[in-house]
Amino acid sequence: MFGFIGWIIMGLVVGALAKFIMPGDDPGGIIVTIILGIAGAAIGGFIGSTVGIGTSGILSWVLAVAGSLLLLYLYRMFVGRGKKG
Repeated sequence: MFGFIGWIIMGLVVGALAKFIMPGDDPGGIIVTIILGIAGAAIGGFIGSTVGIGTSGILSWVLAVAGSLLLLYLYRMFVGRGKKG
């Protein structure tokens, strides 16, 4: 599968795609984008393998982006509360 560098690159790409799909002002910049992308890819892969739909090809990218979107939404929900207060 991917090595450590591969996961970072995939996380960057997936995080950037999630940010493109759901734009907004987020604190943390590129580091948070990479972390959310890597974690989203892991969550998407876990969900895909758990429900048995596979995690190869384009489906793995779709699941990774979906996981990143979920994490980005949750990140904004919890971090955004501190800004409004």
